[in-house]
Amino acid sequence: MSKVTVLGGCGVVGSVAVQTLVASKAFDEIAIADKDKALAAKLAKKLGAKKVSAVELDAKKPQSIKKAIAGSQVVLNCVGPFYEYGPGILKTVIQSKINYVDICDDMDATQKLLELDEAAKKAGVSVLIGMGSSPGVANVLVRFCADSMLDKVESVDIYHAHGGEKAEGPAVVKHRIHSMKMDIPMFLDGKFTAVRMFDESGRALEEDVEFRDVGTYRVYAYPHPETLTLPMNLKGVKRVTNLGLVLPPSYATLIKGMVRFGITDEKPIEVQGQKIVPLEFAVAYILSRRQQLMKEAKLTQPMGCLKIVVKGSKDGEKNTYIFSMSSRGQGMGEGTGIPAALGAILMATGKIKKKGVNPPEACVVPMELLELARTGISAANKKGFPIAIEHIDAKGKVKKIDL
Repeated sequence: MSKVTVLGGCGVVGSVAVQTLVASKAFDEIAIADKDKALAAKLAKKLGAKKVSAVELDAKKPQSIKKAIAGSQVVLNCVGPFYEYGPGILKTVIQSKINYVDICDDMDATQKLLELDEAAKKAGVSVLIGMGSSPGVANVLVRFCADSMLDKVESVDIYHAHGGEKAEGPAVVKHRIHSMKMDIPMFLDGKFTAVRMFDESGRALEEDVEFRDVGTYRVYAYPHPETLTLPMNLKGVKRVTNLGLVLPPSYATLIKGMVRFGITDEKPIEVQGQKIVPLEFAVAYILSRRQQLMKEAKLTQPMGCLKIVVKGSKDGEKNTYIFSMSSRGQGMGEGTGIPAALGAILMATGKIKKKGVNPPEACVVPMELLELARTGISAANKKGFPIAIEHIDAKGKVKKIDL
């Protein structure tokens, strides 16, 4: 009997992961662990599968985590923000000696998760972190390119634009705010450096990017873990960047403005006799404006695109490969939840063999993920896992290719 527990299984991402796992039939039992057990039970009932159950979770309490994951072969963690919950949850899962997958896209949390590598190895546990879209599929496609298409990878530029989901939770907004306030690691000219979104160092990286099926948008420096882990796992690479935007642009501008003007501090202030945390007000205000901004932008459905540009050499000649994963009608939930579920399936079926804490490019075999995506998603998602690839040769000739 195989069991997976999805932590945060009622969230935008977690619920998609649960639905994908149910449709895949890879597990005999699926537990939805959430702070709201009643909501988890409602989702389990909606899915109508006897193998789906609900369990209460307090992500801040190790004993609650241990109780929720008891008897599992795999834990899939979708609880955010990861800078707050990720390291603590992984420590507890390692102590329980259970294999683990998550969707961590926080740079600082990723660094703390990687520090648990020795503990995971000693426990005999395999840990796959950042198995979403970006990070996640992006890392795997870069590995695919490095292993199958190029002799040497010189640069990797990752771009993403998405938005339009019906709902967005406070954790997602807090993640964005957190990302805008921190030093943003990039790998430039063969070395790690830090830029700041609102400083000249960050503005120098901004560019207008054409996204397949979505449009052309200006993207800005984003602290995703690829800029940390890819240089560690790609010998000879000189540049790794990550730039992104949440749609519509007016929504991104609102969030950036709140951060720029200092309305996202976490120290309480007194307002008419009441203690108010500026960050909590900012998140609530941002979410209160979201629907109107989407309406004004005529953004009526989820849409997004992940674009990866890999440059390098093959037989001494320069080559560029551009990977695009785009969709309309699908948003962050599908873009992150489906790859996360696939990662859990790979883990459960013994495809992730490496012990310790590893990013996708260090432990996922690209063709195994791509084949599972091709054969294992159709039941849950008829739109599939579309990847468009363009090859630009040394003479500038562009050719579309198939996997």
